[in-house]
Amino acid sequence: MSGTACEPERFVDTIEMGEVTITRVVEWQGAIAPAEEVFLGTTAQTWQRNRNWLEPHFWDARSTSFKAYMQTWVLRSEGRTILVDTGVGNGKERPSMPPWSHLETDFLDRLAAAGVAPEEVDVVVNTHVHADHVGWNTQLVDGRWVPTFPNARYLIPRADFEYWNPLNGHAKHGSLGGINAAVGNQYMFEDSLLPVHEHGRAVLWEDSHPIDRNLVLESAPGHTPGSAVLALDSGGERALFVGDLLHTPVQLLEPDAEACLSEDVPAAIRQRRRMLERAADTSALVLPAHLPGPGAAEVRRNGGAFAIQRWAPFSPVG
Repeated sequence: MSGTACEPERFVDTIEMGEVTITRVVEWQGAIAPAEEVFLGTTAQTWQRNRNWLEPHFWDARSTSFKAYMQTWVLRSEGRTILVDTGVGNGKERPSMPPWSHLETDFLDRLAAAGVAPEEVDVVVNTHVHADHVGWNTQLVDGRWVPTFPNARYLIPRADFEYWNPLNGHAKHGSLGGINAAVGNQYMFEDSLLPVHEHGRAVLWEDSHPIDRNLVLESAPGHTPGSAVLALDSGGERALFVGDLLHTPVQLLEPDAEACLSEDVPAAIRQRRRMLERAADTSALVLPAHLPGPGAAEVRRNGGAFAIQRWAPFSPVG
């Protein structure tokens, strides 16, 4: 796996949907791993025959690796600032993931460019618990991991919090390149979840959790036991922040192609199909956690699969 923390084409983009402003802040970009190894059910031919539109944003033909952003969605809704997923984080020990181990980026400066100061964040949403979604939950201060956003409520799926607590001894099933998910997410619970809980900032939710009149969290287990979708419905416009239910637009063409990192592959496939059907039927914008380039899209049904209706019309900030 390779990557860079340098500036992508644009690292802060924004769009308005109803009464909610959505801003994308990119932390990291890079090629992850050979695509056919990550997405079960795809082959090299799957990617080659779509090369003309997968490059340059979503796939690198030379390395055959799929490409991803680590990014945070910043929502401003009903006077509050809400972060959706918090990326890899700085200074985290990730022995089996060298590009993310002891990463140092200017992510907080990029948040500042989007008009967000850590103490002004009201809510942090972790769509699920993996190391690349919870990293900036905390930062290292005087040798201790403390909440990066000291005044925020951190909404964490209870199922994931309990699943990744090493004291509970749950076996992990996802893997990448022979590295089991438990190893790939080593130290994550201790440095990115437990400190938030110990500081009294964690809200462990189940089933569904309304945030305000525009936003509600909905359970969608599969990728992890607590994976969730954040649904936006405001002023007649809809959006679905789907976390890792969708990693690449190839999964629109082949909805049954699941990431090898998922804990329950059949359930994850069912959740993706259900989400894409909903998005197509309601013209909801789909915002995955890691999609590079355009970052989000409206989709339509295409036989037993799906296709891009239109990419999101983001505008640069500043």
